[in-house]
Amino acid sequence: MRRIMSVAVFPLGPLETNCYIVSNEGQAVAIDVGGDPAPVSKYLKEHGLELKAICITHMHFDHLYGVAALAAETHATVYTPEKDKVIASTVLGQGGSSGFPAVPKFESVSIEPGNKTEFAGLECKVLSVPGHTPGSVAYYFKKEKCVFVGDTLFLESIGRTDFPFSSHEQLVTSIRSELFSLPDDTIVYPGHGPETSIGYEKEHNAFL
Repeated sequence: MRRIMSVAVFPLGPLETNCYIVSNEGQAVAIDVGGDPAPVSKYLKEHGLELKAICITHMHFDHLYGVAALAAETHATVYTPEKDKVIASTVLGQGGSSGFPAVPKFESVSIEPGNKTEFAGLECKVLSVPGHTPGSVAYYFKKEKCVFVGDTLFLESIGRTDFPFSSHEQLVTSIRSELFSLPDDTIVYPGHGPETSIGYEKEHNAFL
């Protein structure tokens, strides 16, 4: 039986990073919190949701700005990709340059790809999708037929690889081997912009 899952999206921060709230039976998980989490907090309260976890797809600053505040308010555990520690201490991870503010510090627990875990009562598999960053991960909810991919895959586009520690070849390999192995009707929730699907991107993504 397919469980009841709700997904709400909040574009937050200077780059309008998509923060997703995935909820199920009174529990919720946040995926990437790129700015002031006030709209997220309001949503949680209005819907009577307890935030159990904050999951980060990769450690670029624009996905992290609101993590400290939301974690302090909700006491939710923060999960970050182990292999992105290499960028966590750089400008890419900390912000603070080119007109962008610094990222408030927060405590986190490393999450390893390949593992199946549970968030908000929903089974989730953590997929390894390096390329945009060395440790980028995607959160795949198989029974709910959706995957949260950060900046790996977008509607008719792919993530940038002109940053330090990025790799275009690795990114394309990750998409083709990990994401494109998912069922075509899997909904793709990216870090920026509108949702898409695996099947649509197979047919229409010119970068692949």
